[in-house]
Amino acid sequence: MARQVYLYDPPDRFVAGTVGLPGRRTFFLQATAAGRTTTVALEKTQVAALAERIDELLDEVVRRTGGNAPVPAVAPAELADAEPLEVPVEEEFRVGTMALAWDGEEQRMIVEAQALVELEAETEEDLAEAEERLLQDEENGPPMLRVRLSGPQARAFAKRALEVVNAGRPPCPLCSLPLDPEGHVCPRQNGYRRGEA
Repeated sequence: MARQVYLYDPPDRFVAGTVGLPGRRTFFLQATAAGRTTTVALEKTQVAALAERIDELLDEVVRRTGGNAPVPAVAPAELADAEPLEVPVEEEFRVGTMALAWDGEEQRMIVEAQALVELEAETEEDLAEAEERLLQDEENGPPMLRVRLSGPQARAFAKRALEVVNAGRPPCPLCSLPLDPEGHVCPRQNGYRRGEA
């Protein structure tokens, strides 16, 4: 079966967002352009890792080009996007593997999110080889979202993604575990709920 690639080059909008209440949120990446929208689901840790790696890669591009790349040091205020996800939120697939690259010729960040696939392997080495073959197979394989962003768009995406991740439940000041609205059993207080005598 031919691989389905959802290509946005460039997107009108590319954001991370959530649906649900803190503690029970589902995380999504959503790309929009020319009247079409693609939404993929992923884990909170994947969103955080993606945002952090985008910032690190952009910083490295600036460092290697001596500041000559069209990459701002911080996200431009005019690209700030606080709007919710486009509705209806219809998940195309759940993300398994993500990849980042910088296209030096076109000065673009390439973000790829590939559908989760279960691979069978006997050793870690076999698993790594199977994953690499899957990533390199352009004709066959699981669905993939591929987005090409300018430097400013990538910085704005990373900033919003980190804000979305950090907008969840506040951490307990004692143990740093998330505080639930219905209470928190804190291990640092020997199992007592915060506020109990």
